[in-house]
Amino acid sequence: MRSVASIPSPTQAVWHLGPLPVRAYALCIVAGIFVCVALTLRRWRARGGRDEDVWDVAFWAIIFGIIGGRLYHVITDGEKYFGSGRHPIDALKIWDGGLGIWGAVALGVLGAWIGCRRKGIRLTAFADAAAPGLAFAQGIGRWGNWFNNELFGGPTSVPWKLQIHCFDTVAGHAVDCGTGTTVQGYYQPTFLYESLWDIALGFALIWAARRWTLGRGNEFALYAMGYAAGRAWIEALRSDFAHEFLGVRLNDWTAIVVFLGALVWFIRHRDHPDESLYTRPRDRETGPSEGEAAGGEGEPAAGGNGEAAAGENEPRPVDRDDARSSAAPGESDR
Repeated sequence: MRSVASIPSPTQAVWHLGPLPVRAYALCIVAGIFVCVALTLRRWRARGGRDEDVWDVAFWAIIFGIIGGRLYHVITDGEKYFGSGRHPIDALKIWDGGLGIWGAVALGVLGAWIGCRRKGIRLTAFADAAAPGLAFAQGIGRWGNWFNNELFGGPTSVPWKLQIHCFDTVAGHAVDCGTGTTVQGYYQPTFLYESLWDIALGFALIWAARRWTLGRGNEFALYAMGYAAGRAWIEALRSDFAHEFLGVRLNDWTAIVVFLGALVWFIRHRDHPDESLYTRPRDRETGPSEGEAAGGEGEPAAGGNGEAAAGENEPRPVDRDDARSSAAPGESDR
């Protein structure tokens, strides 16, 4: 089966450096994480945050996100790992592919919450800074599915149809379909649709944050709504097996729930912007004592004639978070 106009798919997705296999799927995931962390660093720094905050929170978010993504995949596709002729140990082989984005986001947020709590960071502020990077990471990660010849849509004859091979994901290469060729057919490139959607969503979030003053956590809420909306229509094009409820794919139900939850959050917090990045005052360098500021070590702050000592009326630098706390008592706990 040949087609003049089509998007080719790789016939190999793993390379070996001696005994070490290097998988394209893993490289795409790592590249996405790198872009997400780099962009979050830039945005967090621009908002007055410290670089080490991003690394500390990202550690927890990435670990929990990978675990959550794998758990969601194994739970929703359990027939691949459990039952007659299956090998449950394969559920641990994450390098063979299989991460569910909903689980990755859910447990990733939990991991971020743990990291933020340890550092005294406001979770909603960090989530807003990370939202565009998450969208870009997902868009990059989808190319791992392209290498694995998976997650495509139904058969099609459109000019941008995707050529799919019969593929051994574990071995990492195409195999003969039993017809003398490795080409299985031509399908909707749903991986590409989602990749382009996610990247466009990332740019839209950056633009929205510059255009408007969004409420607390609302940039992340826009990300959740945007991704859920895109996933819903793309999911309808996919032809791979999926569990259904009331005739609707499980991932579509998840997208509906996520979209509605994010919409409720967005509406409730549209008039409540974050006042600070931190839930407690940041560490400051100790300045000169009042006696030193008055002109001498141990001298009284005012002279005998009642005049103010030199420098007493000069403005003192005020920490931004302290200023906000004094202007709105109790606001940091809201």
